[in-house]
Amino acid sequence: MGAVSALEKTLENRMEALWARVFDKDPVELLDALRTECDSKAVVSPAGRVLAPNAYDVALAGSVHDELARHGGRVGQVLTDSLARHAERRGYEWAGPLAVHITRSDDVPGGRYRVASGVLPHVSADGFPDAGRPQRTDGGS
Repeated sequence: MGAVSALEKTLENRMEALWARVFDKDPVELLDALRTECDSKAVVSPAGRVLAPNAYDVALAGSVHDELARHGGRVGQVLTDSLARHAERRGYEWAGPLAVHITRSDDVPGGRYRVASGVLPHVSADGFPDAGRPQRTDGGS
């Protein structure tokens, strides 16, 4: 294992330990669910590239969501960062900008979480004729 890989693994383990202490839950299961979703939906393109979905929805049971909300809004970013490292290690490419969206749901099976993924294509400025011009924010014309 290279020095960079060992450092990444150490940082990831420390982040998971921090989550376990802060949230009094084992985050490894949720992170594993995201990684499994990524792995199971990855496809090989005709050019041999492995493409993974880039949009992930994590629905949390009300009590779990409320607990995470009390500890700040970084949860989505932590999950996104962890998933990005996982995909990099596997050699995956994203189908567009990566995002993990967390929602509160009272109908989550088992009262914990549900993970789903899909492809949210990158929106190009080519479709917007005014995209190259600076926008005025003062209300003037």
